[in-house]
Amino acid sequence: MKNLPRLLMFLAAISLLTLFVFPMWKIVLYAPQYPDGVKMHIWINKIGGTSPGTLQNVNILNHYVGMKAIEPDAIPELQYFQYVIMGMVALGALIALLNRKSLFLIWTVLLVGICLMGMYDFYLWEYDYGHNLSDTAPIKIPGASFQPPLIGKKDILNFVAVSLPHIAGYFVGLAMVLGFTAWWLGRKTGKNEKVTVGAVHRAPAGLLA
Repeated sequence: MKNLPRLLMFLAAISLLTLFVFPMWKIVLYAPQYPDGVKMHIWINKIGGTSPGTLQNVNILNHYVGMKAIEPDAIPELQYFQYVIMGMVALGALIALLNRKSLFLIWTVLLVGICLMGMYDFYLWEYDYGHNLSDTAPIKIPGASFQPPLIGKKDILNFVAVSLPHIAGYFVGLAMVLGFTAWWLGRKTGKNEKVTVGAVHRAPAGLLA
């Protein structure tokens, strides 16, 4: 039980490594001509889909309404965010070794803050692509925007766009839960140890003989 908070903290840190193995987010476009949906996957360092041509298909659909082509190499977050996560993994592992309970909470709060900033940045990215439309678009609808939802479902013309976390995104949520649980258990264990030590110090001399 004493080493459980440290173990949970270590598991929280390595949970972030799933971001390099699985997508963290997905946007699926459903329409009568695409009953199974066009599924775009967003990784920590790339954008793809269930097939090699997914991104090309999305860009073709976007072109008709004047949206810019999605070019992963031109998105700076895909270049540097992976290093932020590597730093969080290394920091989390170091904190687990140090076994400082207060640092468990600081790491978890920092992770939550990074994720919130990432979500806000994702919203701005979606807003730019959905609102800054080309004047030469084949299909023009005055006052319309084509921004997909940040999370959830939204009707866009004859499409239904669904935006949800993917496998790695849920593991990031798990990392937050593990980090907070490690802090809470460590704090509770520390209090119990103080109570035990205090009881020993207050015990009559005869009982300790």
